Amino acid sequence: MKPRYLLNKLIVHSKEKEITLLIGARQTGKTTLLKQVEDHLKKQKETTAFFTLEDQMYLDPFDEHPKNLFQFIKLPEQNKTTFVFIDEVQYLKDPSNFLKLIYDEYTPRVKLIVSGSSSFYIDKKFKDSLAGRKQIFYLPTMGFQEFLYFRGYEEYANDIHSDYLLKLYLKELKSLFTEYLIYGGYPKVVTTSSLKRKKVLLQELAASYIKKDIEEASLRHPELYYNMLKIIAGQTGSLLNLNSICNVLKIQYKTVEHYLYVMQKSFHVGLVKPYYKSAVTELRKMKKAYFQDMGLRNFFAGNFDPILLRDDRGDLLENYVFRLFADHYDIDWDIKYWRTQKKQEVDFIIQEKRAYEIKFTENLFKQYKYKFFKNKYPNIPLKLLTYDNVLEFNPGGEIAVKSDNKRNG
Repeated sequence: MKPRYLLNKLIVHSKEKEITLLIGARQTGKTTLLKQVEDHLKKQKETTAFFTLEDQMYLDPFDEHPKNLFQFIKLPEQNKTTFVFIDEVQYLKDPSNFLKLIYDEYTPRVKLIVSGSSSFYIDKKFKDSLAGRKQIFYLPTMGFQEFLYFRGYEEYANDIHSDYLLKLYLKELKSLFTEYLIYGGYPKVVTTSSLKRKKVLLQELAASYIKKDIEEASLRHPELYYNMLKIIAGQTGSLLNLNSICNVLKIQYKTVEHYLYVMQKSFHVGLVKPYYKSAVTELRKMKKAYFQDMGLRNFFAGNFDPILLRDDRGDLLENYVFRLFADHYDIDWDIKYWRTQKKQEVDFIIQEKRAYEIKFTENLFKQYKYKFFKNKYPNIPLKLLTYDNVLEFNPGGEIAVKSDNKRNG
């Protein structure tokens, strides 16, 4: 298995005394990444130990007391370090207490490198923020660049979404790009050539792994949670009207809010806030919802048709651009949309410095519709992104990328 792009950052941070905390949705490859970091350290003649907390043999004693870790490893000498890998740390009853105690009492003799499948459980169970003791790394499903790399198109992967992409590449890239738009970036899906098998894998992801999120979040009506995911998939890029969802599903507003919270914390759905000068106004306005993975979005939309045969191809492209921006900028701070009461709209405003409208083809873009925006915000240039030019667009080349502090907390 080829390494994910995040591997080098994890290897570098493995030498820092802070806890290395890797988070992301299930089945994005976190366990594989931890194993690859461990393999690297073993080659450097370092001492390592690997524990998965899906195994009750480790979970029970670790829950009983953090120092029970030393039932399984020797406490290193003062001038030595053991690199301890803990996979699925959210299964601990009190993960923050476990990590804090080991960090405070045994650093640098013990270096902790841990993973968690959902920040929902980490948020709820981490009673202590571990401020100053951790560095968080987020592993999403593969972006299109990693998709190309894993499929053996390294020369394209290096140039995609950069200032160096040659137009000569575009024809061959289009078929690969279309595949990515339809089936997304889960590693098992990317590395499977059969389209039929891709659909089966996405179905298994929804049935098995999202079911785990539902069970561990103690949601009492999983069918309603799935139905809400289907509604959001059918409204990609539209204003998310929670009252309307309440009426359709016949559930309370607080339940819809909680379901949406779990979807975000399980890394399946991202929300984009409106752009207003007034923070109070911004908080009152509806958000727009996008999926963090295109394949999962299409599974819940019930549509794996080719891109040119789809009525929702514009929505799909917009979701792709959201994911592209989400890989470069902070969703909560940097990515907004703009809309007036007269329904004048711009899809994305990045860091209040650049605006982007997404249309599948250029002829769908009508200049006169954006005159009001251009007059109101003359210092925010507006750019059109389409199916034909999006691969040449460099999302990080025009403005500063997001602060690691915002992402890592």
